[in-house]
Amino acid sequence: METLRAILLMVLGMALLAGSDAFLKLASQLAPVGQVMMMLSLGGTALFLTVAWLRRVPLRRDEMLHPQVLLRNLFEIVGAVGMIVGLSKIPLSLMAAILQTAPLLVTLGAALFLREPVGWRRWAAIGVGLTGMLMVIRPFGTGFTGWELFPVAGVTGLAARDLVTRVLPARIPSLAVSTYGFAVIFPVGVALTLISDAPLTADPRIWLHMAGAVVVTTAGYLSVTAAMRLATVSSVAPFRYTRLVFTAGLGMAVFGERPDGWTWAGAALILAAGLYSFLRERRLARAVAPAP
Repeated sequence: METLRAILLMVLGMALLAGSDAFLKLASQLAPVGQVMMMLSLGGTALFLTVAWLRRVPLRRDEMLHPQVLLRNLFEIVGAVGMIVGLSKIPLSLMAAILQTAPLLVTLGAALFLREPVGWRRWAAIGVGLTGMLMVIRPFGTGFTGWELFPVAGVTGLAARDLVTRVLPARIPSLAVSTYGFAVIFPVGVALTLISDAPLTADPRIWLHMAGAVVVTTAGYLSVTAAMRLATVSSVAPFRYTRLVFTAGLGMAVFGERPDGWTWAGAALILAAGLYSFLRERRLARAVAPAP
């Protein structure tokens, strides 16, 4: 039952985060990246603080400074910068395809750092999935701009964040972890604003887009955090692929994007590799399960 609940939370989180991608892309078309990050951090942190107060969840200084929480926050920063810069520069459908490498990167990290067993078949699936990502970004193609590397770095940071989330002490509430993660983005946004020549904007539309982004991002963020703590990484990570459907659909419906054949082919390869890795993990789990 806990695993099913975690899966449903992950799918819900992916739908909400796809909406967040769309809102943030709309906002980044009107305001510089630093301003978008500051507004997202302020709104998200304020919302989480309010929820924590209503639920009487304590936010303790010793928990905030816990080494694993600090490490998670560092990866949160890497993920946020990579994703928001990427959203401002490349099509949403391309972002969706790159994001699908997250479960494979989580599996890779779980094998390397959490010592979860990964056989040669899943290693091969990881290689196939990364090949698919190269097909999507085409680093040596004429259409490559270099901005595609930001979401690659971002998705790597988010995968690392999820791995650290899995090993956080159980006594630290998920709501507190999420609050700390949003708060650390603000000073990074300030720094980016100071080094950027782009002026801040007071366009009323930016407030509408950011309000939408804050609501769906915080809800999705909390859903994913809770899902990663309810079940094993291998059980819930594959359901991140549902974000491809939600995000690509929004890219086509809202921004009129039409992904080319290479993008679809690369995304399909990533999806196939991830699903195979998931099915292989499930088969191995059943094989080693004790007989009733």
